[in-house]
Amino acid sequence: MKLRIAILGTRGVPNYYGGFEHISEYVSEGLVKRGHSVTVYNSHNHPYKEDNWNGVEIRHCYDPEYLVGTGGQFIYDLNCLLDARKQKFDAVLLMGYTSSSIWGKLYPAKSTIITNMDGLEWKRSKYSPSVQKFLKYAEKLAVKYSHYYISDSLVIKSYLGEKYNINSKYIPYGADLFSEEEREQVDNTLALKEDYFLLMARMEPENNIETILEGFNNSSSHRNFKVLGDTSNRFGKYITQKFKNDERIEFKGSIFDTTKVRALQNNSYLYFHGHSVGGTNPSLLEAMASEALIAAHNNPFNKSVLNSDAFYFSNAKEVRNLVETVQRKELEQTMVSNNLHKIKYQFNWEKIIDQYEQFIIECHNNSNYERVI
Repeated sequence: MKLRIAILGTRGVPNYYGGFEHISEYVSEGLVKRGHSVTVYNSHNHPYKEDNWNGVEIRHCYDPEYLVGTGGQFIYDLNCLLDARKQKFDAVLLMGYTSSSIWGKLYPAKSTIITNMDGLEWKRSKYSPSVQKFLKYAEKLAVKYSHYYISDSLVIKSYLGEKYNINSKYIPYGADLFSEEEREQVDNTLALKEDYFLLMARMEPENNIETILEGFNNSSSHRNFKVLGDTSNRFGKYITQKFKNDERIEFKGSIFDTTKVRALQNNSYLYFHGHSVGGTNPSLLEAMASEALIAAHNNPFNKSVLNSDAFYFSNAKEVRNLVETVQRKELEQTMVSNNLHKIKYQFNWEKIIDQYEQFIIECHNNSNYERVI
């Protein structure tokens, strides 16, 4: 069965932004290769201006976020939905619900509506209590107005089942295996084999950056610590100021060259993943695929992906202990190999695209649009 499928809720493809754009790029192209007609909605400000990308139709909709700030996302999503109502898509895949679910009554009436439920956005500490309250409401609306649901984490699947009595489909993100081209070090002055610790994240409190760097700062390690991420926001400025006197800590800013990032991950002595909110985090999968040895914040999201194949920390004292004691011996190499096996057989893009295709077809065939309980 070949379907007309639309993907909404992102700034568009190809990916210039982040997680949902990343997976939309893979899924849209993969569905086209499987014979489906796929349309992705792009912001009019997206750098890619063509109407077709690798067989995916691109529809550009006006996005006033650059003029009015975050509130512009709601207008952009409304513009995309109003256009989608005219297109007679068999299925509409909504990536997230933050700024779209308030328009639930306007979802295309004759399309199967499938929402990827994102990562419990209301838990993020960067949001004020009033915004967190709104995000809980938006989540409730997404459940109400969608026909079917996707969770990118088993933890989120369990949460949705308990709170809303819905059986969402678990489909995680994916990652590409580390290529031979990437294995060649990009710059020996930047990536000396296993001679530094590494962290890559948005500068937000819930990513435990302060905890990680405080633990390292208190350690006796002779290694450097490279931090990848834009430090221009308020929290980023606070972090750089707090640790400015530790010459071992290097704030490298954002690096958008994927090959360079993956080489840095591959060559690190230990890769710290501090994310504590959200589903299957793309940067964690990239680190696993890049054959990094991983130390992760001790929470259900990370443990559901890594299981026993990582070191875990909950506070700065435990970070310091890891920095000073972790070895690179047979046990650690087994952890790396096990994570690589997960990428090959569990978080493989082709398998994930197959799961999206099968689920979309299954949902569309259930024409009475009742929830899968």
